[in-house]
Amino acid sequence: MTIHKEGRTLLFILLIVLVAIIWVSDYYLFPEYAVVRNIIIGVSVVFYLLILQFFRLPSIQVTKNDHLVLAPADGKVVVIEDTEDTEYLKGKRKQVSIFMSPINVHVNRMPVGGSISYYKYHPGKYLVAWHPKSSTENERTTVVTKMSNGTEILFRQIAGALARRIKCYVQEGQKLEQGDEFGFIKFGSRVDIFLPVDASITVNIGDKTTGGKTVIAKLA
Repeated sequence: MTIHKEGRTLLFILLIVLVAIIWVSDYYLFPEYAVVRNIIIGVSVVFYLLILQFFRLPSIQVTKNDHLVLAPADGKVVVIEDTEDTEYLKGKRKQVSIFMSPINVHVNRMPVGGSISYYKYHPGKYLVAWHPKSSTENERTTVVTKMSNGTEILFRQIAGALARRIKCYVQEGQKLEQGDEFGFIKFGSRVDIFLPVDASITVNIGDKTTGGKTVIAKLA
């Protein structure tokens, strides 16, 4: 288990700030109130540990398979439906959406391997991630991967009410392996995956997923 690069600077600054708060409380604000000082210390430690766990980066073993689509994120399946993509694929698709709460690992991993055929960042709103319009109105990125057999899989990072910073590391033409890290979203968010209509969905609403490990669909 390591700490993700997106959190290292923040965690260092936060540690300095919390230590300063504890020191000021101990020597200037509440020098005669041990109970108050202990509460401040306790709250500071718990808060720091909560932020620390958010940026954890567990080591995983990815089993690659061109016929399987892996979950791009840790979280819970909140949407499985037939839909239509109007941005790039221009046709009917099966959509699977995974909601990532603040306690989930927030690394985003490639659901399939291939070459990035399309990438676009969209500024937008910050509706709660489970809102039906968050997929089209929230701040988001759209990524399309073209597999070796020509199949294209579209997926979106979607910011939520708390997640106001999306990081996406891909660029068009780049080749990535299934399970490779492609992005990170800070503090609660959602990822949508748009699959071919003949794909067989292997998860159900409410299922928990692990990025780079849980199989969410089988391709024909």
